Amino acid sequence: MTLPVPAGLCLVLAAIAGIAPDATAQTPTPPAAAEASAPRPSLTLEQALDLAERHSPRLQTALAEIERLRSGVVTARTYPNPELELSTGGVRARVPGVTAGNGSSAAITQPIDLPTQRAPRIAAAESGLEGARHAFDEARLLLRADIRQSFYLALRRKAEFDLAFENQRLLEQIRNRIELSVRVGERARYELVRIEAEFASAVNQTNSARLRVTQALAQLRVLLGGGLPPDTDVRGELAPLAPEDPYEAYQARMLARYPALQRTRAEIERTRNRVDAERALRVPRPSLFAGIDRDPEMSRGIAGVSIPIPVWDRRAGPIGEAVAQFQQATLAGEQRRIELLGELEINWNRLLVARQQIAAFEGGLLRQAENGLRVAENAFRFGERGFLEVLDAQRTLRTVRTDFLNARFEKQSALIELDRLIARDLAGEPR
Repeated sequence: MTLPVPAGLCLVLAAIAGIAPDATAQTPTPPAAAEASAPRPSLTLEQALDLAERHSPRLQTALAEIERLRSGVVTARTYPNPELELSTGGVRARVPGVTAGNGSSAAITQPIDLPTQRAPRIAAAESGLEGARHAFDEARLLLRADIRQSFYLALRRKAEFDLAFENQRLLEQIRNRIELSVRVGERARYELVRIEAEFASAVNQTNSARLRVTQALAQLRVLLGGGLPPDTDVRGELAPLAPEDPYEAYQARMLARYPALQRTRAEIERTRNRVDAERALRVPRPSLFAGIDRDPEMSRGIAGVSIPIPVWDRRAGPIGEAVAQFQQATLAGEQRRIELLGELEINWNRLLVARQQIAAFEGGLLRQAENGLRVAENAFRFGERGFLEVLDAQRTLRTVRTDFLNARFEKQSALIELDRLIARDLAGEPR
């Protein structure tokens, strides 16, 4: 036979156990649990990179530019076409003894493509094509770096959501205990009002974190160029921090193989060849011609060469423009080199700072914050401390965990940029 237990005794027993009798009913469904109930397609980093290689318009645009300049090389190699001239007309006799009738003429002219003009023109077109290939390599590096940054940003937002939800869960437990204490008359009601406000703020932070996860996934979907289901989730871990080479080794590799620098060198070479081509055009280009004239009494053949005389136009303007473009390309190449060296130094220092922060957190800061919250919770459970001490300890732990998370992802972001600057993907070096 089961004896009924008074409701007040139930509340007292629940307070001793540290749980609320209706905690399950008051706990909202965790978003993570709701999402986990329906399986979602997952996306790894390698899958994201492969999708970007196949669908990104940025790479397709760079490939189209290569095809355009490849056609430009074909144009530069093409010889000038011959010109055919045909004419006919009547022949009238103006003096006695001359036969009247119809006359006709035919002539063909072939412009001569001088080797001194042809070679620099072809070299300039080939340098432009080489620069387009380097531009494609740079676009590919930038795209893969952006994909990695966006992918790890989505992982970061998910981790921030987990921290926010964990904070909400802990505050909910404290709220349930205080609510139970208020019911049995052990605490004043204003304490319940205070913890309700804290819990509402935590719920709002969790909802905001969930929205940031959605935004990060949308940004990744844009970079992938479509083809990704809207409910796709990301799955992955931070890359391990492998032993790094000295800064000087990074600098040497960047200067030797980063596509932007190689593209500026190709542009300098292209403008130099264009200067040579414009100067070569000062030499008149001859044209060979041959023809035949027919009239009712006789026919005659003619052959010769025509040479334009550079009296008024000695190509001073085009040569000056080509020289100015060569100077601009040289200065732009030097400016790009300085900017890349600055990017390398900035990201190297970011990596050093992130390493120091991670070492500090792993060296004791994180463990101390966790121990502080554990002590405060135990003291609150046994009535030795108030819930304000628990809230302070919880805020401290949340701040430390957030800073630790930011330091880890800052390290990852710096590594991605350093890998891009030394063209690790193009060199096939593993990370």
